[in-house]
Amino acid sequence: MCNVKANFDLVDDTTGQDIPIVHILSDSLGDTASEVVNAAACQFPSESIRIERLAKVSSLEQVRDYLDNLENPNEKTAVFHTIVDARLRADVRRELDHRGIPSIDLMGPAITIMSSLTGEEPKNIPGVIHNTDDRYFRRVEAMEFFVEHDDGRNPQDLNQADVILTGVSRTSKTPLSMYLAFLGFKVANVPLALGVEPPVELLEASPSRVFGLVSSTDVLAAIRQRRLSDDAAFAIAGSYADPQEIDVEQEDARKFMKRLGCIVINTAGKAVEETASEIIEHIESLRKSRQAAARK
Repeated sequence: MCNVKANFDLVDDTTGQDIPIVHILSDSLGDTASEVVNAAACQFPSESIRIERLAKVSSLEQVRDYLDNLENPNEKTAVFHTIVDARLRADVRRELDHRGIPSIDLMGPAITIMSSLTGEEPKNIPGVIHNTDDRYFRRVEAMEFFVEHDDGRNPQDLNQADVILTGVSRTSKTPLSMYLAFLGFKVANVPLALGVEPPVELLEASPSRVFGLVSSTDVLAAIRQRRLSDDAAFAIAGSYADPQEIDVEQEDARKFMKRLGCIVINTAGKAVEETASEIIEHIESLRKSRQAAARK
């Protein structure tokens, strides 16, 4: 959510100028448009825009009322909309053009292209992405699995995991597990620490499901120092953030990962989404290889 001003904050405190507003109109929740707007906003200086959202749009009258009641109709504004119904979408676009409001239709072109590719007519049902289908229940199950198998808990269930993450402290095991679980993968993570024997179940797991996470010493030291926020904590556990100790930890972890035969991924300087993408690419590549071998 970078660069987006809070909805209630109408004026830029530093310049006294009104902040431009992007209005999101959707016949569902507006999450899709929000993701696009936020991604675009990240390319501009902090707090460059505000976002306002009108969800569950079912008629042109709703849109007209919303626009008529804008606090300042002359402010810099634009509209991004995701409306499935073709007639309502066209009506909204004409209304915005009539008012001279720049707008982007995020749904219409995508539906048109997919219809031409499939040769089928769209369902024109708003919000179907949020339906409680099999993918929804798989995500719920995956999230529950993550909670029960975070930080080395219940290692006896590692054979049930789609993905097993392992690495020393602060290599992003937990946030990465959470993100992958949200995508529907059952993920367990197992910490590696000097002098602590990893669970035997990790050694028995298929290397294709195990991903070893490493990072740079500088990054780990900085993160760990922030965790030891006061002098007393640092005095007790100072070695936790000591670069030399971290070097030893990671060297030991790398040897163990080599023993496992797992894929090793460096998380330094990467967003969780980037690392997750790497893991998913490996999983998909392996799946395709197995399918190709099965066809021979």
